[in-house]
This record gives sequence, structure tokens and C-alpha cells, in this order.
Amino acid sequence: MPRTALLVSTALLAALIPLSAADAAAGAAGEPAPTPVDRFEGEVPFASQPAEGIFTWGSDSDDPPALRFADRADAPEGAKVLSGTYDISGYGGFTHDFAATEPAHDWSAHQGIRFWWDGQDNGGKVAFEIKDGGANGEASELWTTSFTDDFSGWKQIEIPFTDFVYRTDYQPVGGIDHVLGLTQMWGYAVTLPVGIQGRFAMDDVELYGKADQALRASVGTDAAVYPVREGGTAAVKVTVATTGSAPLDDPVTVAYRTTGGTADAGKDYAPVSGTLTFPAGTASGATRTIEVPTLRDRSAEPAETIPLNLTVTGAKAPAETPQVVVDAHGLPYLDSRLPVRKRVADLLSRMSLQEKAGQMTQAERGAVGSGGDVTAYDLGSLLSGGGSTPTPNTPAAWARMIDDFQLRARATRFQIPLIYGADAVHGHNNLAGATIMPHNIGIGATRDPGLAERTGAVAASEVRATGVSWDFAPCLCVTRDERWGRSYESFGEDPALVKTMETVIQGLQGRADGRDLKDGDKVLATAKHFVGDGGTAYGSSTTGTYTIDQGVTTVTRQQLEAIHLAPYRTAVDRGIGSVMPSYSSLEIVGDGQGPVKMHARADMITGVLKGRMGFKGFVISDWNAIDQLPGDYAAHVRTAVDAGVDMMMVPYGYKDFSSTLIDEVKAGRVTEQRVDDAVSRILTQKFKLGLFEHPYSDTSGAARIGSTAHRAVARQAAAESQVLLKNSGGVLPLKKSQKVYVAGSNADDLGNQTGGWTITWQGASGTHTTGTTILQGMRNAGGDVTYSQDASAPTSGYDVGVVVVGETPYAEGVGDVGNGNDLVLSAADRAAVDKVCAAMKCAVLVVSGRPQLIGDQLGEIDALVASWLPGTEGDGVADVLYGRRAFTGQLPVTWPKSEAQLPINVGDASYDPQYPYGWGLTTLTRAPRGGEATLKALGAAARAAERAGAGQAGRKLVTEARLLVQAKAGQSLTAAVSKPFADADHLLLTGRYAAAVEKLTEAYRAA
Repeated sequence: MPRTALLVSTALLAALIPLSAADAAAGAAGEPAPTPVDRFEGEVPFASQPAEGIFTWGSDSDDPPALRFADRADAPEGAKVLSGTYDISGYGGFTHDFAATEPAHDWSAHQGIRFWWDGQDNGGKVAFEIKDGGANGEASELWTTSFTDDFSGWKQIEIPFTDFVYRTDYQPVGGIDHVLGLTQMWGYAVTLPVGIQGRFAMDDVELYGKADQALRASVGTDAAVYPVREGGTAAVKVTVATTGSAPLDDPVTVAYRTTGGTADAGKDYAPVSGTLTFPAGTASGATRTIEVPTLRDRSAEPAETIPLNLTVTGAKAPAETPQVVVDAHGLPYLDSRLPVRKRVADLLSRMSLQEKAGQMTQAERGAVGSGGDVTAYDLGSLLSGGGSTPTPNTPAAWARMIDDFQLRARATRFQIPLIYGADAVHGHNNLAGATIMPHNIGIGATRDPGLAERTGAVAASEVRATGVSWDFAPCLCVTRDERWGRSYESFGEDPALVKTMETVIQGLQGRADGRDLKDGDKVLATAKHFVGDGGTAYGSSTTGTYTIDQGVTTVTRQQLEAIHLAPYRTAVDRGIGSVMPSYSSLEIVGDGQGPVKMHARADMITGVLKGRMGFKGFVISDWNAIDQLPGDYAAHVRTAVDAGVDMMMVPYGYKDFSSTLIDEVKAGRVTEQRVDDAVSRILTQKFKLGLFEHPYSDTSGAARIGSTAHRAVARQAAAESQVLLKNSGGVLPLKKSQKVYVAGSNADDLGNQTGGWTITWQGASGTHTTGTTILQGMRNAGGDVTYSQDASAPTSGYDVGVVVVGETPYAEGVGDVGNGNDLVLSAADRAAVDKVCAAMKCAVLVVSGRPQLIGDQLGEIDALVASWLPGTEGDGVADVLYGRRAFTGQLPVTWPKSEAQLPINVGDASYDPQYPYGWGLTTLTRAPRGGEATLKALGAAARAAERAGAGQAGRKLVTEARLLVQAKAGQSLTAAVSKPFADADHLLLTGRYAAAVEKLTEAYRAA
């Protein structure tokens, strides 16, 4: 059936569908005849975007329902119905989307939507959603309601449009205003019940009734909360708006009066009442102002509320009652001249148990809607999970969103500001257009602590300029098995390297004493994931289909201290403001406890981190991590709090957590002393961040987001992260005069280049933000480049080939090897390497979050580069390819020969990799000559530098020795060469320069 037939005339409708007596009466009364949407006679096929059609979906392969158009003698309309069976474990359902190539439908003339449902009386809840705004059905707002299948046989379900509410947990990509306009409708969706094996039938979806003005017109206020200093006057702007911006058909009246709240009329404010009238013909957007004067009583007080009740006639009333709030004043905790500890003590002494529990609670922005629960539950924190962004995803929209939430906190008794967190793990990676740095694995490859600090400073500047004051970074994991899907979040496999790169903390936070946190370009940092997340054993995970992430780390106490705890000692010394425990379990050999989830390990969190290390910040749980603890929910809460977790990230379960914690304290199972310690730690950081004085976003730095200066830092980081593993015949650097043939899946794909945790949690292939691909960078460098992704274009006549291959994006355990992932190149990438390298000299760049097993093709490859995940600045990769900068990167992890070798790490007794830890050839710099005599001289100089504490000189001497060894060894890397070579890099990072040269001398002799 053509799409236009869905909007049929009344005459044609009369021919198609006989009007009932009720319909005829309605028509006579001026109501429009019903307009069909779906008759299920085959006029709308099973299809998907961009064509119009019905399609199914689900959380995994067996969750989408099975659908068919079935002949039914009892069909309420026509001969056929939409029939289906389902057995859903996660979520599943079906959608009818209108064609993206046609205009959206206008449903604004109708009262609602209705359809026939063949009830099975199974008690299941069926969600029904309609799609509004945006560019098409898959880029639209979802508005949702539901009905219960508690009946048998056919029943007409009738849903007024006023019953639909906006789905805050769904993130469309554009054209959004959070208003059910009804003039841009793109179809509907049905989500079927979970946990019920069932069937259903549906027929005759149609629009019914006449829209009243209350549906098309609404009254709103410019804010939900109006803070005002004592004695000031609040101005509440009341606006009337209509669908399509048409003038009012009928008058709208708004009766108002101040009543209720915690403020006293006549003492704290002058009561007001009256009526506003918007006559028929009033333009949409017209505004009236109500003024509410407050009074001075000169006593120190917490904040007091004055609700302004609005009674609306002729339009939809505001969703909630606006509140005027007389700001808290005169209390010691508000005095910025007092020491932080005194401010914390004063505020804590005034707080109720509910207020304290609220400070220990963090919710997801999508869970709190417009934010009313921030006030109702005294929430202390909100976060954006990966991909949880405002629409549009711009700096201004971020700041506006967070300020709106912050405004809600102003309606609480003590106006304790929210601390808003986000995973900005390689730049402000949730924000479109932000500067995206290489992932940590690439930063580790730079071996440049100063650059690491600058990348952190850029990230902090861009994050804070959008109103986010807390960054869940850096990850201080020490990755020990590259099958782990989070390998790229680590600086490397050597704790000495991780410690060296922790300068990023100063980039994020500023000076270790916290004095810079209040600045507009600094954020609170988070050391994660405490402790041992990088040491989990392959096959030990019990989370879904994960194989290693969130598994068990089994170590001796000595290994725990030396490998996994060491970076946290450094982080505490650097003043880290918060720490996040790991999902994983820790098993310490010989302690008799077996594997224990880190969120339950009081010995580690309270004993080691807070006690022995002296950590003064607060501990934030990972996303719903307490749900993985044993026992019932009360046990989850009790165990985590008693272990030392101060704030719980409970994105959608914040109400349950808060109420359960309160119950546990009242029952004496959690002490109020423990709660006070947690809240004190949280408040301390809020005061240091200056949030009490400046709760709203400081957007003065927004113009620098994605700026040339910031991208220059990212470009340098991308260049320095490139590790040249092989360079036979000096293929690299390229010359601009050469004709270059470029191929491979990752040459021109910004999404693959930036990896996971970019715009969305898992990341995505393709172009989703602003940046430069490697191919574009090569062209920008002035190269004579021809591109053929699959190498299908003719290969003759070229001087050299560059094949850019590797992984597609993933994050966390989704990327675990064995969970749909492996460490080998795709068949298409392998074919491209084979074809190009057989036809010409070639360089292969591996864009990935971890080493790829490429040994069987290594013989045909002239130059091999570990490009890691270089971020948005492909120009940086081109800089080293064309010799604008030298290759200087070194392997932050061991590059294995086979998966059977894993785990393989520097310091192992048996160590025979493809390339050792620390390996990295250079260009534009000649290796020194002289063999062992030169090494002997370098060793003597290194001993002198070590005695003198001349770190820079010592590192330079070891680098000279390393280049000499690499020049001799070439690609003949035996175990006798690789083991001392890798050990030397560890010694270098620990400041033992003479011992490092000795190890390199051993490697030289074996080469």
C-alpha cells in the first residue's frame, strides 16, 4: 500500500471501513473520522529503514519475536492480523517505521491512538511507544506508555496522547525538543513482556478522536526552581506554547498562589495570588511574569522553599509545581574563608541521615528525567554513562543540562551542590567535536610523562568547560594479558611504566594539595580500578559471555604489592581525589579467603588504600558493581559501605540504595560513624572543587574545545605513540615524491581509529565526531596517495604501499578474546596485506587496542608499525610516516608470537616474544657505532648519572645503548636477546640506568 494511503480522505475511509454508530455520532459532533495507521492486510511490508516497514529487534539473537500476517476469521478489521510468538530473556519487540524518504506524519488533529489486541491473560506488561521528531524513525524521541495483558480475546486498547511520557533513557541523534509535538510522527513500537513464553495478535492501529486544546497547548515556567537571596524577589516566567506555534483557539487561564513549603508566609516572604489570562488568539510563546518577594529576618538559616501552585484551564499544566527557594545564609559551612575541614564538620553536624545517604548516592542522568529526584532524594551526584549525552551533543547543551540538574540541588535544605561525573578516558570522549587523545596504551608507548600531563590538562579543560567537574580517569591498571578487552585502557604491562605516566593526574587535577581543583580548567580525577583489574585470569570471568574482564586475579602478596598496588601509592602521593574499585575479584595466595569481589574487600579499601597509603579522597563504586556481591540487596549495601566504598554508582537503583542504607543504619548494621566518614570525604572534595561558591558551569573555556591548540597536543601524542617494529630497507619515512598505494580497513575510518569509549560506550566504526583519518593526514602531508580500501584497484606503478589494518571498536568485556573477538586480522585485512606487499615495498600499520598476531605475514612486510588507537588526529600518524617527526615510540606491552604464549610480560622467566617490551625503532636518528666498547662507555656514564641523580642524562644514555642493540639485532629476536632487552627498559623506568645498560650489553652479545 503506498505511504500516502495511510492518510486517506474521509470519503475513502468510509469506503474502506464502515463507521460504527459511535464513530458516526462522533463525526457528526465535529470529530474527525478515525485515520488508519496499520490494517495488517499486507499494505505495510516487513522491512526496515529507510523504507517503510515493520521490523523486529531484541537484546540478543533469540529475543526478537517471530511475526507473520495471519488469516483470522475473527479479525476485528479486514481478513488478516499481525500475529507473533515470543520468548524474551532481555528485551524484544517490533516497530512500524514510516519511510525516511517521505515527510513525517501529522497526528496533531487526533486525541490518541488505538488498536485491537488479542489478550492471552498472562499478566504481562506490554510497552507501547510512539516516535516523534528527528530526521526519521530511528532518530526520533520515544514517548512511552503501557498496558497489561490481563484479559482474554480481542479488546480495543485506546490510549490518549496525553498518557505518553518521554523516555529519558533513549538517546536519539537529533531534532529533539522533549515536546510531544504530534506534527512529526514516525510510527510506533511495541515491547513485549519478558520472561513469558507467549503469543499475541494485533489489528487495526488507528488514530481516533479530536484533539482538545489541552493537548495542543501547554503552560510552562522557565525553570522548576528559583533560588533567591533573602530579601530578594523571584521572577517566575509563565509561558503558553502550542503545537506548530499556532495562536490559541480558546483562552487559557493560570490561577496562582504561594502556599505550603518550608518558608513561613509573612515572615520569610510576602504571599501572592492572582490569575493570568492568555486570550484566544494569543501567540505561541507569550510570557507573563509572577513576582514573589522574600523578606529579611537576619537569622542564619538553611534554604527554605515557597511552592507556587498553578491551576491551568484550557491547556496542559506544568508537569511540576515551580518552587521559589530562599538561599541558605549565615551558616559557617557557607563561609569560604574557613578551612575546608571546619566547613565539612559544620555541614555534617546539621545533616539528617537521609541527607547523608543522598550524598552517598550517584544516579545516571537518564534515570532522573528532568531532575526532580535530585531534590526528593537529596542526591549527591549524577553521571553520564558511556554515550549518555544531551541532545544536541554540544558543549552548550552539556552545560545547560548539568546546570538544570544543579538547580534542583538548590531546592534542598543545605543546597549541597551535585558533583557530576563522566568517563573522559581519552579526552572528553562523550562530546562530539572534542579533542580525542590516543588511548592510554598509546600514551604509554610515548614514554613521555610531560606529554601525558599535557593530554590530561587538555581533557580537564574541555571536560570542565561543559560543567562536568569529575572525571572517571585515569585507569591505573597494569595489563598482564592482552586478551583482556580493556587492555588499551592501561598505560602498559609494567607497573614502573604506569607510575611514570601518572603525571596525567596533575594534568587533570593540578597540584597535589588540591588547590587548583577550583579552577575552570581542572577536574577531580579517579584512579581505577582498585586493585588488580589488569591481572584477571583468562576464563575466570562469570559476567555474561566475558572471558577475562571482571574475572579473578590470583597473586601472592608480593606480586600484589609490586605489580598492582604500586601505581596507587603513586596516585595517592599525587593527590588523587577519588578511587574506583574493580568489578574483579582478588585472590591472595595463602590468605584462605579465596576470590573476593573488590567492592567487598575492606582489607584493601579501608586497610591498605585509606589506612596504610593514607588516601584522603573518597571511593566511588563502579556501575551497579554492588549487585555482584553475595547475599540480598541489604547485604550488598552493607558489605560495600563497610568495605569502605563511600559513594555508590547505582544508575537506576538510586532510590533502593538510599532507602536500604537508611534502614541498615537505623537497624545498627551500618554505623553512622562509617556514614559520616564517607560523607565527610565526599564533601571535602566538593569544597575543594569550589562547587559551593560556583555550582554552575564555567563555560569560559568552551571556545577551546577541539581548538587548534588542543588538537596540536593530541597530534603530538598520536605521533609519539607510533611504535616502529620493523623497517627493512628504510621504507619509512616516506618521501612526498613517492607514489603511495594506501589500503586497509582502518586507513580512512575515524571510528576505528578512536576505538571504544568514543561518543558511545562501545564506540563505532565510521565518522561520528570531528577529526582526521590517517589517510586524510597523509594527503594533508602532501603525499601522492591513491586509496583502495580492499586493495581491489590495480597495484602497478607505485613506489610503496601503506596498508592500515587492525581492530574495530569495543569496550570492556565485550572486547575480550573469546567473546566474539580474537587477536588476528580479519580475512579482508590479511588479503589486503598479501596483495599490496606482494606487489611493492610495503608498510603495515596496525590500528588496535592490543598487539595482533601477524607473525605468519611478517616475512612479506617491509615495515611494521604499532599505531594503537591514535585518536582524532591522524595528522600525527602522517607526521612520522613522512618524517616530519621521528618514530620514537616503544612497546608498552610485549608483542606475542602466538596466543599460546599469553600471558607474557616483562620479567617472566620464560620470555620469547615476537617483539619485546620496550622495543621501538627510530627514524631520523642514527644508532651509535662502536659495539661493546661504546656500550662500556655508556655504562660508565650511566653509573655517574645515577650517582648524580641526573635522570635526564641517564635516560638519554640508556636510549643510546638501546638503539645500538636494536641496530645489531634487527629482526633476529631470540629469547636471549628479548629477555634482557625488556628487563633493561624496566630498569630504566625505575632509575637504574647502569643496570639497564648492563642488560642491554647482554642483549647485544646475544644478538
